[in-house]
Amino acid sequence: MKLSRHLLCAWALAASALLAIPAHAAGYERGPDPTAALLNATGPYELGAYKISAADAKSHNYGGATVHYPKASGQTFGVVAMMPGFLAFQAVYDTLVKKVASHGFVVVNLDSVRSTDQPDARATQLAGGLQHVIDLARAGQVPYAAVTDVSRRAVMGNSMGGGAVLSAAVADGTLKAAVALQPWHTTKSFAGNTVPTLIVACEKDFIAPNKTHSDAFYASLNPSLPRAEIEVAGASHLCSTFLASKAQLTTAGKVSVAWLKRFLDQDMRYDAMVKGGIDEGEFSRFVVEGF
Repeated sequence: MKLSRHLLCAWALAASALLAIPAHAAGYERGPDPTAALLNATGPYELGAYKISAADAKSHNYGGATVHYPKASGQTFGVVAMMPGFLAFQAVYDTLVKKVASHGFVVVNLDSVRSTDQPDARATQLAGGLQHVIDLARAGQVPYAAVTDVSRRAVMGNSMGGGAVLSAAVADGTLKAAVALQPWHTTKSFAGNTVPTLIVACEKDFIAPNKTHSDAFYASLNPSLPRAEIEVAGASHLCSTFLASKAQLTTAGKVSVAWLKRFLDQDMRYDAMVKGGIDEGEFSRFVVEGF
């Protein structure tokens, strides 16, 4: 069978284009190639902020939020909603969420309706806050609308907020990634979770002891699920909050960004990072499985 000259030329051009794509290219690459040093630092994006009042948030059953977003033209970024822990509020996580956003994410720093709300109530509020932020972006009513990719969504949380993340991931399998920081929950099995999940434990956690919380949650996950449990050496339950040391907050930001890059952005440049490339000796355990 003879092939036309035009078809052969088209095939040659297509092959040339494929060869020109870097071997690591995949997903939604944002920012420079990753290194541990890069992830320890503030990211390359300047940030803007948009506040949602508690009154405006009431329609979606959460307590208000601040949306931190990259000020960049010609790019869009996945959305990450952050749920606080028991008695906590937005300011407790201000450093952490700004660090994550600066690496190329639209990060929603939420308040719960009541500071004493339990994890499942917080999971419902997490979903409501995330949906509200997306609805506002779709309507074009907010300054972060142009940079928001509403099709890519992830959740983060600390303590009871971390427990809420695990519940939210079971409830919504369309999420791309979940990051549970020192999670606390009375439920111990999350076998129905289909969302790639990172659990960050702290070695000296006496509020959510690892044996009955992080370890139990991790053991309950489906063995085929992309998942990780890493433990920060010598750190307490508060190692992701404003009461943590600078080094501990750097670590919390680093691991969160790497996981979100790999799964929310589907950026394969970060595959080696989440499998151990971010470990600079600050972890007492580092377990990554399922991918």
